Amino acid sequence: MRAFTQLTGITAPMDRANVDTDMIIPKQFLKSIKRTGFGKNLFDELRYLDEGQPDQSCEGRPLNPDFPLNFARYEGASILLARENFGCGSSREHAPWALEDYGFRALIAPSYADIFYNNCFKNGLLPIVLDEGIVERLFQETYATAGYQLAIDLNEQTVTTPSGESFTFAVDEFRKHCLLNGLDEIGLTLEQADAIRDYEDRRRESAPWLFNALQ
Repeated sequence: MRAFTQLTGITAPMDRANVDTDMIIPKQFLKSIKRTGFGKNLFDELRYLDEGQPDQSCEGRPLNPDFPLNFARYEGASILLARENFGCGSSREHAPWALEDYGFRALIAPSYADIFYNNCFKNGLLPIVLDEGIVERLFQETYATAGYQLAIDLNEQTVTTPSGESFTFAVDEFRKHCLLNGLDEIGLTLEQADAIRDYEDRRRESAPWLFNALQ
């Protein structure tokens, strides 16, 4: 998992509440568990005017001219600005996979669905919660300025606007540690690899019949 420390990036708006995981990545794309390749189908039903299918090339598909991610000004965006209850619906982990694969590293919203919020941290995404009034201000500034960028510092837990105004956000210390160090659950386990091997060696000496039975 990629570590997250600081990020300065273009901010793209998803200006609607209760965006569910089926809207983030529609159900027909859930057959794959590769964790990659989902970015081209992120918000598929909103980005395109036709219905996308797994393994279909998106080149030449008709784009929705009214959808922000199709606007040139948001090309290369790495921060997604959203409304309340983002990521509601089913618990599919494909949703953060698609966001990360597209290029987003951080999300900013007034609230998230709990399972989606947890899945973001496990996949290298930083979901930031800011007050609804602050989020509204960020939407207005994003709309007013092409190429609008925010600066995020996870260690300091701040979001800073181009004018220099900063907003602090809360984050669980354990989740913060994992993101700063790029540790998912497998990475956390591997940190204890020596202790695990020592335990297995001691167990093999004290109960060798167990290991013989497993051979």
